Amino acid sequence: MPEHAGMEAAVNHLLNSYTDVDVDIVSGQNCSLYDHSGNRFVDFEAGLWSAALGHSHPRITRAITDQASKISHLHTRTPNTVAQLAAETILGITGLAGGKCVFLNSGSEAAELSVKVVRHLVRNRKLLSFANSYLSAYGRAGEKSEVDFRLIDWSNMELHELDAILNDIPFQEIGGFILEPGGSGSGFVRFPPSELVKKAVEKVRQNNGIIVANEVTTGMGRTGKWFGIHHYQIEPDIVILGKGLGNGYPVSAIAIERGLAAQLEEGGFTHVQSHQNDPLGCRVAQEVVMTMREEGLVERSKETGAYFLNGLLELTRKHDLLSDARGRGLVLALEFASGNKLNASWAYRQLLKEGFLVGCYPAANILRFDPPLTIERDDIDLLLQCIDSILNRAEDGLIDTEL
Repeated sequence: MPEHAGMEAAVNHLLNSYTDVDVDIVSGQNCSLYDHSGNRFVDFEAGLWSAALGHSHPRITRAITDQASKISHLHTRTPNTVAQLAAETILGITGLAGGKCVFLNSGSEAAELSVKVVRHLVRNRKLLSFANSYLSAYGRAGEKSEVDFRLIDWSNMELHELDAILNDIPFQEIGGFILEPGGSGSGFVRFPPSELVKKAVEKVRQNNGIIVANEVTTGMGRTGKWFGIHHYQIEPDIVILGKGLGNGYPVSAIAIERGLAAQLEEGGFTHVQSHQNDPLGCRVAQEVVMTMREEGLVERSKETGAYFLNGLLELTRKHDLLSDARGRGLVLALEFASGNKLNASWAYRQLLKEGFLVGCYPAANILRFDPPLTIERDDIDLLLQCIDSILNRAEDGLIDTEL
């Protein structure tokens, strides 16, 4: 794949609050993105993990166009059939049939609302979560402060330490467990031990606590199952959805178990936002679920992810610069060995030059891959060949090793 040129020098009027790259993407189709010069980039991040069906999916485009021509936005006091149908669908796939839904715009909003809901129900009791989980970009969920949360750091623990860690937690003071069930939205692609998750859930349940599954990054087929929590055989009371739910359109949701929903409504709980339960977002969410079902994309995620991971593992066996490859479904990571000049950040830049958009997390020294669930094996093979090639050339001194 030829080296790609960046966009021409221009005045940037966007606040640079996060590291960006000099590429001007103007269109996309499935897993292919194109810049203003027609150069192709293969998107192995699905935008920001959101375009689960690929870019410009025709069914989603038609749904947006059709619904926008009818009604896009309504007052939150005005119920609409589109939202009701979407809620029924979401409750069905989350296993919370008979419950209630709220639709919002982003995963962060949904996570923050979930914290608000649980705290309303449990009052002054704290919430349990994992230290390396990412719940929200802001608010109480994002801060995970000691006032609201008790955190478990399992990243460096051994299995024999499980009971000691859990015995140190006063579960009578814990009102809920907000579980990010795999991959870590913080980017590290590490999955909490099943025994730890199940024991923590059991202890929270014994103390009448609420189990919340934060599926913003792990839901909608990303891990090879509909939801990441399905890898742990746990039935949550609340499920948080975002990202893949809208295939790039900004819609999120929380699904709430029937009994808790009744408590909220009887207890006078209120929450109002400008775009709550908007028909357009709800129509998109409904169409995304239907498309995933009809195209078998959850099963495809599992099978394609296994193929992808096998290729990454083969690279780790071949190159000493690589220390690990791991994944579940189509959330995968390739970790570079520490102490080398040739690290993940260097590889990220090299891959961008070759036309591949991947994730990069310098703190963990990993490349991360969250492509659309529609990714073709031919594109996976091209990426694997490219990684192999740049590492071979670097090891032979035939490529620039500067960042």
